[in-house]
Amino acid sequence: MGGNDAADGDSSESSGSPPIDDDVFTYDGGRVDPGESANIRYGISETYLGDPVRIPVTIINGNHPGPTAFLSAAAHGDELNGIEVVREVAHDWNHAELHGTLVCLPVMNVPGFLAQERYLPIYDRDLNRSFPGREGSTSARRMAHRIFTNFIEPCDLGIDFHTSTRGRTNMLHARANMDDSDAARVACAFSSHVIIAGQGPSGTLRREATDAGIPTVTIEMGEAHRFQRRLIDRALTGVASVFAEFGLHPGAAVHWPGWRTVIDTDDEKTWLRADAGGIVDMKHGRGSLVEEGDVICTITNPFKEKDDIVTVEAPFTGLIVGVLENPVVYPGNPLCHLVGLESDTRTALENDRTKTRTGSQSQLPM
Repeated sequence: MGGNDAADGDSSESSGSPPIDDDVFTYDGGRVDPGESANIRYGISETYLGDPVRIPVTIINGNHPGPTAFLSAAAHGDELNGIEVVREVAHDWNHAELHGTLVCLPVMNVPGFLAQERYLPIYDRDLNRSFPGREGSTSARRMAHRIFTNFIEPCDLGIDFHTSTRGRTNMLHARANMDDSDAARVACAFSSHVIIAGQGPSGTLRREATDAGIPTVTIEMGEAHRFQRRLIDRALTGVASVFAEFGLHPGAAVHWPGWRTVIDTDDEKTWLRADAGGIVDMKHGRGSLVEEGDVICTITNPFKEKDDIVTVEAPFTGLIVGVLENPVVYPGNPLCHLVGLESDTRTALENDRTKTRTGSQSQLPM
């Protein structure tokens, strides 16, 4: 597919300093000069009928020089919360004093989004295991290559939004390679209560972008197939904090969440899984603090026969980051994602909750 046929869009020019070549954002098929913005439908593949598959991209190039940041969502087509975060940043925020450039990709997996499926409907491939992509390879890798080379590689940092898969939900938290100082800076600036450290699986956008010198974090928030306004608003606070930290919005302040824990070893986290099939009665929701020995849930058969009740207890004191929403399981299905807390972090969390109960302004884990 030729670059000149890849994008259809419109741009609006605003007053400001004249274009400077070093600050022009270019992609295969177009450019966005300083002081301009563009809404683009960019071709990344073709359908069985030969029609183009286009993704929406908004590029906002500020009047002032600064870093280039990307915001991306819906690499999995049914993960919707991040779509609204990216759209609101692109179209509802005032960027008159933007220092740098924003590349906003609200729906990367358009075929999956149209089908409301997690993966690409073509051969059920995972777009978020296909980066940085490759020309002449599978359909997923070709799509990933078009996205990566045109809209990720030109950037200096990135935030990729996700939700849990269907049937589960996540509290808002960041995932980042904390051994990479720049990625750690992005993750801390986002101001989530929980950061889970790690490179991430091969082929994920955050891992491949970070390895390419573009520090990128994943933000997990909520569940698939819906907008969750409280989580969206909290994520917008995190984006504003990152923009303040990296000087895209120089007048803004970096947000401190009140407490934070970084989970960087396997013994600080675990997925509790069902050892029996049945119907689950979950006793705690996402963001709950549980004590060692607390009952997380029970699993029963349709008759609730007492001899067959399976009780699942917390193996250590910690925070429930992810939890089952669909109340039926097979043996081996995940029930909840539990992360440990150090004593000082736990004290800070409990103080935070006390302030909230007494009416003080504070942010609970969600």
